[in-house]
Amino acid sequence: MTLVTYPPIRAVIFDIHSTLIDQGSAAQWLDAALRSTPHNLTNLERTDLTDFLDLIWEGARISDPQSLRDLSFADHERIFHELLQAGPGVDQTLAVSLYVVMLDVWKAYDDAVPTLCALKNAGIKICLLSNAGVPIRDVLDRDGITPLVDAVILSYEVGFVKPDPRIFSAALAAIECEPTEALMVGDSGRDDTGGTGLGLRTLILPRTRGPVHGLASVTKLVLDN
Repeated sequence: MTLVTYPPIRAVIFDIHSTLIDQGSAAQWLDAALRSTPHNLTNLERTDLTDFLDLIWEGARISDPQSLRDLSFADHERIFHELLQAGPGVDQTLAVSLYVVMLDVWKAYDDAVPTLCALKNAGIKICLLSNAGVPIRDVLDRDGITPLVDAVILSYEVGFVKPDPRIFSAALAAIECEPTEALMVGDSGRDDTGGTGLGLRTLILPRTRGPVHGLASVTKLVLDN
């Protein structure tokens, strides 16, 4: 058996959504929309809508398996409203409000900034790579992440979606790093492994609920490498 020897990791490429940024709970999302556009929902209506919103993006994986929603803001919004029509009855004003406030409840995991700071202070290059059909840079700016990274590659800006290897190549080029010198960190065994064929090592941190996402394991893996 031939053992492959990799050089030390000198760059980390992070997925954004559900890796560094928590999308919040469906209940928080609905509450934010109702504060913006009050509606008198019964307890049953609230429960049904919350349960539906909790899984709405799983539905997108079925109705939009090629992730076309992540190539433009217009397609993302259109697909959201198409998905919402399949759920419990929601009038147009509440539907619009849900989409408008969606990013307001997205927050950086508590261990995101400390992890990025530790890597940055150690001289590790950092790139963020995301399938995103929404203005996610606003979330990165708001939560203090933007100054901590060297590059941000978004699907709607480059015209490719993960797991297309070309978007991983774009991330590597942005930080001037060879695939074997970098580590990809994400939450999806499908989307975030698209760079393995290039020689990109990949760590999958499954989606979690709660304020932390186990990102300290990335620091340990990279700095102890």
